[in-house]
Amino acid sequence: MSETPPDGLAMAEAVRAGETTPVELVEAAIERIERLNPQLNFLVTDRFEQALTEAASHDGSGAFAGVPFLTKDLGSETAGEPHWMGNRALRRIDNRATTTSYLADLFRDAGFINLGRANTPEFGSIITTEPLANGPCRNPWNTDHSTGGSSGGSAAAVAAGIVPVAHANDGGGSIRIPASECGLVGLKPSRARVSSGPLVGQGWGGATADLVVSRSVRDTAAVLDAVGVAMPGDPYIAPPPQQPFLDEVGTDPGTLRVHVFSQTSDGGIDPACVEAAESTGRILESLGHQVTTGPIAALEDESSMEALISLIAVDVARDVAKVATAIGKEPTEDDIEIGNLLLAELGRTVTGLQVIEAIDAAHAYGRMIAGVWADGGFDVLVTPTLGGPPPPIGWLTGPESTDRMSPLLRFTAQFNVTGQPGISLPMHWSDGLPIGVQLVAAQNEEALLIQLASQLEAAAPWAHRLPPINAF
Repeated sequence: MSETPPDGLAMAEAVRAGETTPVELVEAAIERIERLNPQLNFLVTDRFEQALTEAASHDGSGAFAGVPFLTKDLGSETAGEPHWMGNRALRRIDNRATTTSYLADLFRDAGFINLGRANTPEFGSIITTEPLANGPCRNPWNTDHSTGGSSGGSAAAVAAGIVPVAHANDGGGSIRIPASECGLVGLKPSRARVSSGPLVGQGWGGATADLVVSRSVRDTAAVLDAVGVAMPGDPYIAPPPQQPFLDEVGTDPGTLRVHVFSQTSDGGIDPACVEAAESTGRILESLGHQVTTGPIAALEDESSMEALISLIAVDVARDVAKVATAIGKEPTEDDIEIGNLLLAELGRTVTGLQVIEAIDAAHAYGRMIAGVWADGGFDVLVTPTLGGPPPPIGWLTGPESTDRMSPLLRFTAQFNVTGQPGISLPMHWSDGLPIGVQLVAAQNEEALLIQLASQLEAAAPWAHRLPPINAF
């Protein structure tokens, strides 16, 4: 571990200063991929030739001019390029996207050069990246452990220093969970901050959100500026920020009321995760914030999860139907993993009336939690991101995986239901593995999260921390 890798903005600054070129950055990233992907399995398809061509003609525009990048193999599609969604059948036929997403265009306009597609669990439906289609993605902090999911391939690549930033999306924690397990910054933006168009209006009933995983708060803020753009025809949009999110980095948030919720009522949170949240609370108190602690019963209300599971099941049933159309036959266990076949079977039993009821239940829950923020006397909630440390490879893929997933998912999915922004920060390590801490703000208050996250980044820096397997 000879040096701390530069973040994306630093790479772009070097391009603009004439210290390097997009071609040199892309060539170096390709070398890093070829060296470390055999150990970590984060990349499933590459576009190296196209990337080098794009780098050679890059005009230096965009906040991330010429910076190498990866897109998750779920979302941010480019017409004519591979789109497998972690599925064996689509991989076998080398399925290609027919439409370019708005997000892919916005990433390109920001200056990023995409080197390929990152590993993801099939349809993004579980929180570990171990698809049968591609094999498990391994954590650079300890290759016997998961990178989380569903943005695990992106997280492994950024943690290992392959690229400084990579696309991620989040329907129940899939940005924040890999960020926690790989020692990264992972912001799930507010609902409708980033467009899902043109093919999707609201993924998983409005629970999903796209952004990135990164090593620095400022990279995350700058990407949000670049892609947090309302697009024509979006069914609803988030209100624009008062100033660029990048300008919030280093801005004094003032004295905030912070509430730390570190332990659930059943005591089921791993002590290392409890300590991660509580030690972060102590840092925030030392920075002058008013810190309170204690449980919040509304955040343990399981009705929100029942609504979300129904909506996910319907969406997976649609994914299975798309696979059937693509391969020209009804999929079997040779085509789709058994967990998703069972989830699709459940989804097909959900009626249209029940879908509307689930969306209404999700919105009712969101209003109740908004009331907690309004009446609870705090500005920011601090929790562990997960209920436990990164689990071993295989722990979440067997017949007991559902029961094993539930204790981990105590703090993230609620905020997909409510649409609030949440960010996971690498604030703690235990037995050599990173433990993330989540900060959550009221709806559309990403600016406040970025201010507080950058304050924590300065008080307890993490950029110098590199995993044992890294490109430097």
